[in-house]
Amino acid sequence: MVSGRPTDARLRRGGILDQIDKSALRDAATIIILRDRDTNPAILMGQRGAAAAFMPNKFVFPGGAVDAGDAQIELARPLPADVAAQLAEDSALAPATLAVAAIREVWEETGQILGTRTPWPDPPADWRDFAAAGYRPDAAALEFVFRAVTPKGRPRRFDARFFLADATDLASDPDDFSRAEDELSHLHWVPLAEARKLDLPFITEVVLAEIAVRLRAPDAPRSVPFFRNDDEAHLVTRLGGKRPLDG
Repeated sequence: MVSGRPTDARLRRGGILDQIDKSALRDAATIIILRDRDTNPAILMGQRGAAAAFMPNKFVFPGGAVDAGDAQIELARPLPADVAAQLAEDSALAPATLAVAAIREVWEETGQILGTRTPWPDPPADWRDFAAAGYRPDAAALEFVFRAVTPKGRPRRFDARFFLADATDLASDPDDFSRAEDELSHLHWVPLAEARKLDLPFITEVVLAEIAVRLRAPDAPRSVPFFRNDDEAHLVTRLGGKRPLDG
């Protein structure tokens, strides 16, 4: 250019646009709650609204962006050490903060409680109803099963961590969604074998495939797929060890 300003191609070669893209990423956390694992496994899902800016009308797991206050919440019980180590890999965010965010989002979107019954006299505003039910958030039952970055070009981009929890670890009635906020509709337990019939985001389909692998080989050593979406050469890596994507 005559002005001497770099072209988009030169910016890309210099990595500047990549840095801008990464600065727009928000950390996020999701929990896949699994019911009847050994008989007829089902997962808790809801549908996003038609007017949602991110994934409208899609069926998703409960989850959302990490809030600044999530780092200040003390867990009743911490994450398992191996899960915390995998979450810390290639991440500047504290593992406990991600766990707190995931538990909070499950509470807000479904009314379900992953917590330990214990007094909590001075909770922040986001947690007052949770504490009023008699609980503090508990991360001891969480497994870390997937991580994915939203591809470039989307209106919102997230660096999302997917946890797995068993419905038996809920401190609430798994069929009672009366305390849920209205962000998700059609909350229900979907048989795992039928989940792909729903209108799902692509990454949700990939996560479901990973869950199916885990259920087929529950005692296999675990690493965590990381869909980086930064370039073709580094599309997928694994956290906590290496093994083929298809397990």
